[in-house]
Amino acid sequence: MTTDKKLTLTFGIISFLLLITLLLKLTGVPGGMILSGLFLGGMMIVGIILGCLILSELLRLIIKRTSFLTILFITTSISFLAFHYQLYSPTLKIKVPNGYKGEVNLVLSNVDDNILIVDSNGTGYLDEWTFNKTYSRPIVEQIDGKNLDEYLIGFSPSAFFGKGKSCCVAKREIQSLSFKIGTQPHLKDEYFQSKSLTEIVDKNLAIFTELDQYSTVSETSTK
Repeated sequence: MTTDKKLTLTFGIISFLLLITLLLKLTGVPGGMILSGLFLGGMMIVGIILGCLILSELLRLIIKRTSFLTILFITTSISFLAFHYQLYSPTLKIKVPNGYKGEVNLVLSNVDDNILIVDSNGTGYLDEWTFNKTYSRPIVEQIDGKNLDEYLIGFSPSAFFGKGKSCCVAKREIQSLSFKIGTQPHLKDEYFQSKSLTEIVDKNLAIFTELDQYSTVSETSTK
């Protein structure tokens, strides 16, 4: 078997495996509006393949000793791997006070290490990278070690975390990822009174961002 055929076979297998694992991962990715993450991600994959076809044809004019298929499988492997990284979400392990029920808010903050042991108000703190990458269902336990997975209530069937904003401190707002811990196992939803994060967060840790066009200003005084 020639070197070119070996490369074609090797990268063909790699490309195929990366594609399959991408499709599996997309089933758990949040969607947008009425479209699922799988549908939106599938459109991205189609775009990647079309782009790789064009790029491979151009590269074939330069690298004439390598077959079109080899170049195509190499470019798709690299592109699928990059897409995998874009879809990566860390699985957070969150600790809550024993017996805590209600909303948990993970606040965008300037911490170097995530603070995932939430306080009595259900507030924890995430660094910017974790805040922007996290969407997968977390592991949630009480301080005593009891697993609360069956009590967790996500934002919607397609997105576990709700992304919210609390306004305002000095005309700036706080961003957070949130979910709920129900009073009984396997509840689909339960009402909890909303909390104003501007009154309960550690203002030395939280990152305050500029208001967007949809924010309603209701100034909170700070000491």
